[in-house]
Amino acid sequence: MKDEREFYDAAEVAWREDAGAPGVGERRLSAGADPAVEQTRLARWAPGLDTSAAGVIRHGYYEEVYLLEGELEDLTLGRTFTAGYYASRPPGMPHGPYRTRTGCVMLEIRTPR
Repeated sequence: MKDEREFYDAAEVAWREDAGAPGVGERRLSAGADPAVEQTRLARWAPGLDTSAAGVIRHGYYEEVYLLEGELEDLTLGRTFTAGYYASRPPGMPHGPYRTRTGCVMLEIRTPR
């Protein structure tokens, strides 16, 4: 179960580097006992970030992503997504790799199986 929090100013949560993803900053808004699989965060990808080396991504949790700013290019699909685009991925769904020329900010919600 995630943290219980009433309205608060998300801008007061400091950006920090995502230790598992160089070039990605995060503002963790809420998390459960295992934040790797249960959290809500803002993720900020640096301009020029390219995840090609990691290949196609799969994980064991549900993931919802809503692009707030910038652009994100899906290298497998050959499409670029901009602010207002949304993705909902069940566990195991392949996605990516990605690159962003301008950088981007997204709302990401992870939920366990």
